[in-house]
Amino acid sequence: MSEAKPLNWKAEPGIGYTVERREDGGMNYLFTDLSEKTINHWKNFAEDHLLDADRRTRNLYDLREIKEMSEDAIRSAIRLNSDPSARKIRLAVVVANDTIAEAIRKVAALADTNFAAAIQIFTDVAKAEEWLAKSFEQFA
Repeated sequence: MSEAKPLNWKAEPGIGYTVERREDGGMNYLFTDLSEKTINHWKNFAEDHLLDADRRTRNLYDLREIKEMSEDAIRSAIRLNSDPSARKIRLAVVVANDTIAEAIRKVAALADTNFAAAIQIFTDVAKAEEWLAKSFEQFA
């Protein structure tokens, strides 16, 4: 495997998420809130990573602490998931409730399918990791 790209993520006071590099080169996001400040920070971070996306990536979004998703968060996710570079991403989203699962389905349904990431929703992190571990050829 080639060397992992730098993460270039910096924590800021008041943002409700953290990011860590995965062993496979992707990223693990842990969200604790979806405030406006969190969404803006995440949007800027995600846009920067999409700009220089040069390989297939496996990302995991852990949203189990999120109880509801704002329209702004949904719009931002749809826009980012419609970026042409998003097609290189396999995204496992772990949720705790049906409300968030439905919001993620809305994001997936409204994104341009020619560019969108492959998204799967889970309630169990281990199942999400199993799905992410599958080879990209299985999804071609």
